[in-house]
Amino acid sequence: MLSIAQELADKIVAHARADHPDEACGVIAGRNGVPERFIPMENAERSPTFYRFDSREQFRVWREMDDRDETPVVIYHSHTATEAYPSRTDIAYASEPDTHYVLVSTREEGEMEFRSFRILDGVVTEEEVEFLP
Repeated sequence: MLSIAQELADKIVAHARADHPDEACGVIAGRNGVPERFIPMENAERSPTFYRFDSREQFRVWREMDDRDETPVVIYHSHTATEAYPSRTDIAYASEPDTHYVLVSTREEGEMEFRSFRILDGVVTEEEVEFLP
């Protein structure tokens, strides 16, 4: 289960809506599996159907997390026209076994579709999300 502060979830959704019609992406860093620090990142592809972290920005962010004794607790991105479920490409690129992969769909403006998955060796498992005050 992913337990995440409502404030962090709201920041993910706001980033996804702000970058629409392109996919948004980023990380929530933390310690001991607890999501704490919101890090919006640039979608290097600037695409409505695909995202990729800029390699220099990713190196900088991962190094900063290492310096702060943090890990990527959540890696998030948005889907702009489809449901919040990992695509084949998302599954292929999932490389952090202890990370929650959060997807937000921005296809419906008035609705929030916020889902979390574990992706390990190509196997996708949806998990419950608990929003904390």
